[in-house]
Amino acid sequence: MMMQGQEKINNRQLAVLVTLYTIGDSILVLPSIPAMIAKEDAWISGLAGLLIGLLFAMMFAWLGKQNPGLNVYQYSSKLLGKWGGMCIALLLTYYFFIMVSAQIREMGDFMTVQIMPETPIHSIILLFLGVVILGARLGIETIARLGELLFPYFLLMYCVLALCLMPAIDWENLYPVLHTKWKTIVYGSITTTTFPFVELVSFLVILPSVNNVKRIQKSMLVGTLIGGITLEIMIVLTIAVLGAPVTANQIYPAYSLAKKISIGNFLERIEAMLAIMWIVTTYFKTVLNYYALMYGIANLTKLSDPKVASLPIGMILVVSSLVSFPDITYFSDLVTNYWPYLDFTICLALPLLLIGFHYKVKKS
Repeated sequence: MMMQGQEKINNRQLAVLVTLYTIGDSILVLPSIPAMIAKEDAWISGLAGLLIGLLFAMMFAWLGKQNPGLNVYQYSSKLLGKWGGMCIALLLTYYFFIMVSAQIREMGDFMTVQIMPETPIHSIILLFLGVVILGARLGIETIARLGELLFPYFLLMYCVLALCLMPAIDWENLYPVLHTKWKTIVYGSITTTTFPFVELVSFLVILPSVNNVKRIQKSMLVGTLIGGITLEIMIVLTIAVLGAPVTANQIYPAYSLAKKISIGNFLERIEAMLAIMWIVTTYFKTVLNYYALMYGIANLTKLSDPKVASLPIGMILVVSSLVSFPDITYFSDLVTNYWPYLDFTICLALPLLLIGFHYKVKKS
């Protein structure tokens, strides 16, 4: 398999990619899930999710530092042997495949429901997936440079959006504080931990390309913290403006939030800005997952160049996104009730297994 040492990114670029990945598709859909569970205390669940998410970022960074120059597929074989490594690679590759299928379906659903209702969903999926494949084929250096280029514009639009929402905020919507049980708040934090942070496992494929191994942990933590704070502010704004009951019943609560902006009958309905922000961050999350998937397929099939598999994978993904997720209702139910358990099973159990075998090999 082609070595990743040929491509290098710096630690600032890593932090930007982690930030954009963490925000990802969560900026649009995340607020409704903890609001459904913890009601007005959803922001506390979000804060707890951020703290737990930092621990996941530290775990992934630690694995990357202990195995410099090797991605997760390579050091899995090193630690667990040929067949053990193949099992890990198979599970992770399947996970990334399902992730990309879900994300391109999510893009298709959002565009056809909210922005281009008369456009066939197949067209949206094909266009979006084409750009994702192009980015993955160009490599991690190109993706990182694009992230650096777009990140300041994303921050600017985010700040403008937050400032425009200030007049619509009703802080009473956040009260009473802690009126739900701690058990409910903790349960709500599972989803806020899962979607942005647990899925950072894909960076175990990207970390070998970082040129300064010693600062990997710092970059991962900074990126996770910025992304987590961005999402936490969005949860607070959504509940403070819309209220917890309305937020919980919305599929895209942040998009509905942006529709509330009205300043002097001049600046109104700037939800297109939020849509652009979501498309950008969702693209980075999808392309990085596709990149990890590409290397997983190459590892399993012993391809010398992972790019060879990019187009065949894409054709299968188009079918998978339409068959695996028949409609938006099915997708929302799956994400809310079942997806967190898949994330924790793959993204917590497998890294912990690798850490355990690392210490076992080290002692022997």
